[in-house]
Amino acid sequence: RTILEEVLLARIPCEGGLRCLCWKILLNYLPLERASWTSILAKQRELYSQFLREMIIQPGIAKANMGVSREDVTFEDHPLNPNPDSRWNTYFRDNEVLLQIDKDVRRLCPDISFFQRATEYPCLLILDPQNEFETLRKRVEQTTLKSQTVARNRSGVTNMSSPQKNPAPSMNEYVVLPNGCEAHWEVVERILFIYAKLNPGIAYVQGMNEIVGPLYYTFATDPSSEWREHAEADTFFCFTNLMAEIRDNFIKSLDDSQCGITYKMEKVYSTLKDKDVELYLKLQEQNIKPQFFAFRWLTLLLSQEFVLPDVIRIWDSLFADSNRFDFLLLVCCAMLILIREQLLEGDFTVNMRLLQDYPITDVCQVLQKAKELQDSQ
Repeated sequence: RTILEEVLLARIPCEGGLRCLCWKILLNYLPLERASWTSILAKQRELYSQFLREMIIQPGIAKANMGVSREDVTFEDHPLNPNPDSRWNTYFRDNEVLLQIDKDVRRLCPDISFFQRATEYPCLLILDPQNEFETLRKRVEQTTLKSQTVARNRSGVTNMSSPQKNPAPSMNEYVVLPNGCEAHWEVVERILFIYAKLNPGIAYVQGMNEIVGPLYYTFATDPSSEWREHAEADTFFCFTNLMAEIRDNFIKSLDDSQCGITYKMEKVYSTLKDKDVELYLKLQEQNIKPQFFAFRWLTLLLSQEFVLPDVIRIWDSLFADSNRFDFLLLVCCAMLILIREQLLEGDFTVNMRLLQDYPITDVCQVLQKAKELQDSQ
């Protein structure tokens, strides 16, 4: 068997940072030749620092400078400049994307406290107390404050309400860390914001947070402090490479094309028809369409169906798939076949509940079944 075939069945050991290294190779961030790793990592990490300076620090400085001295404010720099390409317009447009990212990353993996905890390696480039650069968290707080809605009733009384107060956030969602500290979710927020800025064609789509979360968690918990320190930059590039392979799932206009998500969902059912026609006909008879459950399974690489350690185990196999996510279709098919008896007995409501809250927790059983399906093709 090849090493990749072994990985499909057996997890990559996380001891000694082996999983982190394998993922970086499997996601084409690092080549197989060890000799070039040091220079590639140094170059990419410096490039990421440049992104931070250009997309996080500079807009904050420019914004602060614009309001400091009147002589600096030209028509071009004025907030009311109607030119869609003006710096202010870009800043406001970015804020819309940032608010959505912020809302999503604060809720990452709510079953564990990791993303709410402070990282041991906050971004010193941004948090330098001497410079007081605007962090994305401060930018969100200011944007939310400024976007309070003003409503005037018929008697002329004006009511102001802040979106922050409605609905009320849970306490752990908005834990404020001391100055100089950053929560892990803030790091993920920065990664997604820079990705959105560099990829305006797709920008940010809900669900991307669920893709970057397990990647960042894996790199940020690497046993090597030298690798942990650069988890942000390494995650960014691995996430970018991964998105290059699965981004079509997030582009609505491609849904019905051969590379879109609808085609892939139908492929799950056509594979099921080949492997278990009785189960396929039962789901068809109950009008249980693949988009009712397979959309989330495929788009988010099963990150919402299992607990984080099991998601990471599944991703070992998905990243090792030389046919790039064909194995994911077989995993989805295996998930259906493993609960076939329950599905054959259940009515529409029972079966929908099974599919939207998948009952099997042994991911090794799921992967073993998927490998059997692959071998029988």
